[in-house]
Formats: sequence, structure tokens, C-alpha cells
Amino acid sequence: MDDEPAVCEMVAKVLASAGMKPLTLTKSTEALTLLDEGKFDMVFLDLHMPAPDGIDLARQMRRSGRNRATPIILISDDQRPSALSVGFEAGASFFLYKPIDKDRLLKLVSAIQGTVENDRRRTRRVPLQCNVRLKFGTEVWDGKTIDASLSGILVEAPRTVPAGSSVHVSLFLSHRMKPVVSPGSVVRVIGGNRMGIHLDRLPVAESERLQEFLLPMIPGE
Repeated sequence: MDDEPAVCEMVAKVLASAGMKPLTLTKSTEALTLLDEGKFDMVFLDLHMPAPDGIDLARQMRRSGRNRATPIILISDDQRPSALSVGFEAGASFFLYKPIDKDRLLKLVSAIQGTVENDRRRTRRVPLQCNVRLKFGTEVWDGKTIDASLSGILVEAPRTVPAGSSVHVSLFLSHRMKPVVSPGSVVRVIGGNRMGIHLDRLPVAESERLQEFLLPMIPGE
């Protein structure tokens, strides 16, 4: 988004050449609802434009909404260190200076696409039924997974604990493997017998074993 149509057109052409579907705006007021309701792979914001400017929109994105973690590229002709500092504090991921160099823009877009795809693969769920043992305090019980990603599992079990609870997870992916063991956090409870569990603080060795098992099951784009 930029208040200069020529800049919007040039960025859109580069994004299209990278296989993306660009959506361009020249009025920042139109972006408020769009950023709240839509989900984007990356967002370009003009640092200096009529309110809300790029800084305001970046702050809004980082506070809440579906684009909270979306890469933000601030477009600017202001190369002062203070502008850079304010932009990064607001949540910008990258700066792109005017006049925009098409080759540099394409390299930046390609790098971001790689990061986005890695993030998608980490959170992409695949159907998986395997045994899981959960421990909450001194209580231990068994259940089965319904699906799994590289960062979490959906579990069906005889009982649930409230969202926000910390649990200890032992995931029996195969009878040929030792269980993958990790702390977990219950992020949602569905009905009376299903829990979404985020595998936070997954140890490196356990993460590598989980990746080795799941990655062949996760399709690429």
C-alpha cells in the first residue's frame, strides 16, 4: 500500500512475477478493515502517507488480528536512523527505500516467501492417529491424536484440562521409536474430550525426531 499509484503498480508487477496475487491500495483508510478481516503472506506499507500512516498500520497489525505475525515491509524515502528505529519498534520486518530497485525487491520477496512457507509447514496439520500419554500434575492418562503438526497436536482423551493448562506430553509416533517427549500448553478445548495442545519448549533432539517423522507427510505448495 502506497499513496503513489506508480509505486503500487511496480510492486504489484514484481509480486505477480513471483507467483503471488497482489492487492494494492492507495488510501490507507481502506486498509483498516482489510487487515482485520483478511490474511496476507506479506504487507507493504508506505511509511509517510495520510493518516493512518505506515507506522500506525504496523502497530495495529502487531497488536491483534490475523496478520499479527505477517512480515511487514515499510516503504520509505526517509533514510534517517530515527525513521528506521521507529519503524522497527512499530513492528516492521524490513525496510525498502525509494526509488525501489526491482531486483532487490524480487530478492526480498523470494526470501520472505521461503520464510512464510517454512512457517506454514510448521503449523500445517496432517491426519495422524497414534497413542499419546498426558500428565497434568500427578495425574496421568492416555489418549489418541487426531492430527498433528510440527508444533502441536489435537488429542482425543477421556478427560480434558482447561485451556492455558501446562501438560507433559509423550507422543508414541511408532512402535519402532521412543516416544517424543515435550512440555505442552492446552490452547483450546473442544467438547468434553478433545484438546489442542501446543508443543512449546520442544527440546531440539525431540523436535528433530518429530520433524523426521512428520515432514514426509506434509505436502509442499
